[in-house]
Amino acid sequence: MFKKILIANRGEIALRIIRTCKELSIPTVAVYSEADRDSLHVVFADEAVCIGPAPSNQSYLKIPNILSAAQITGADAIHPGYGFLAENAEFSEICADSNIKFIGPSADSIRKMGDKAFAKETMKKVGVPVVPGSDGIVNDVEQAKKIAAQIGYPVILKATAGGGGKGMRIVTQESEMEIAFQTAGNEAGAAFNNAALYLEKYIENPRHIEIQVLCDQHGNYYHYGERDCSIQRRHQKLLEESPSPFITAGVRNKMGESALLGVKSVNYEGAGTIEFIVDKNMNFYFMEMNTRIQVEHPVTEMVRNFDLIKNQILVAAGLEIEDKPVEPRGHAIEFRINAEDPDHNFRPSPGRIEYLHFPGGFGIRIDSHVYNDYVIPPNYDSLIAKMIVWGTDRMHAIKRARRALDEFKIEGIKTTIPFHIKVLENEKFIEGDFDTSFIDKYIK
Repeated sequence: MFKKILIANRGEIALRIIRTCKELSIPTVAVYSEADRDSLHVVFADEAVCIGPAPSNQSYLKIPNILSAAQITGADAIHPGYGFLAENAEFSEICADSNIKFIGPSADSIRKMGDKAFAKETMKKVGVPVVPGSDGIVNDVEQAKKIAAQIGYPVILKATAGGGGKGMRIVTQESEMEIAFQTAGNEAGAAFNNAALYLEKYIENPRHIEIQVLCDQHGNYYHYGERDCSIQRRHQKLLEESPSPFITAGVRNKMGESALLGVKSVNYEGAGTIEFIVDKNMNFYFMEMNTRIQVEHPVTEMVRNFDLIKNQILVAAGLEIEDKPVEPRGHAIEFRINAEDPDHNFRPSPGRIEYLHFPGGFGIRIDSHVYNDYVIPPNYDSLIAKMIVWGTDRMHAIKRARRALDEFKIEGIKTTIPFHIKVLENEKFIEGDFDTSFIDKYIK
């Protein structure tokens, strides 16, 4: 087992990893920017090292600073969390060259599955359904028009190197292609330093459903069921649940088997997520793979009763996966509590928390790094807490969540709590009748 783990991240995910490390009796090192000096992940780690000023490109994305922190503290492993350097193949490679274990997949796996065009081709070869589209990168507008004419409009342009809705444009007719191609490429170049795009058939009103996988060095490849992430705004997830209220047990098994076919084909190691797009007839298509832990991993933990972070660490240390898949028990929903104003187009709302009260009671889990009088910096993602609710079934989880959101009090800043209350009160959501366009259609 590792002697010491450095967490190359911030906020709630850094604290989440620290908690598991403490239970495994592994000392931890927190890294922090000057803006995060007072964050709880700094307080609860065994050691903490400042790695630079507030901008992430001068701190959390600065590989030499993070490696220096690992070396001066004697950390022999680095957990990247999600975001920042979590899917950076160069970082994984540099860690290996420095005799520091990257708690995640190999640089080769990150490159293969992080390149969406390559990942799609890999899945196609092993028989996983994929959305019709380009065979790899689209070189220019004329090629994009030709492919779109063959598969039919609407189509969607996507950045091959990115995610989170960046470098993505829906094109409904040929006359829109030129502007969409330019703007998507420019956005991808600015966000990922890679302007390459690929093109797919656009599945209208789809579900976004993902499968959690975990693989070790001993030939064990497991999937832990699905998460329904269809409640999203501009391709950014806001609420996730497991199991999905939409798919059947038979489709779940087929999706799980397909996910495992994909990860086995690249000898994947560690935790990962295979994301599928699912149409109204429950036909599913591979969309992309995230080669890291997901923000929404707790809903899987709650219904499967296991610690994903713990098993990530065990796998990285060369041990077998400890928690084998079991049948899901009950239902879990995760609510992303962001420092945003939902009444004003979800604009960021950084600032001082003047009063804070977290909800409690059976079946309620709060993952957060904030506290009363904490100042939320404007420099990073707006996620300040995740509330995960478990119930014996979906209706029970919804009722419990409604009660918990009433108890959740944050003053001094705007948050997405009122938005989540609106979702829970919507009949379509209660009935499980929703897709990725739900917010635009029903939440005003």
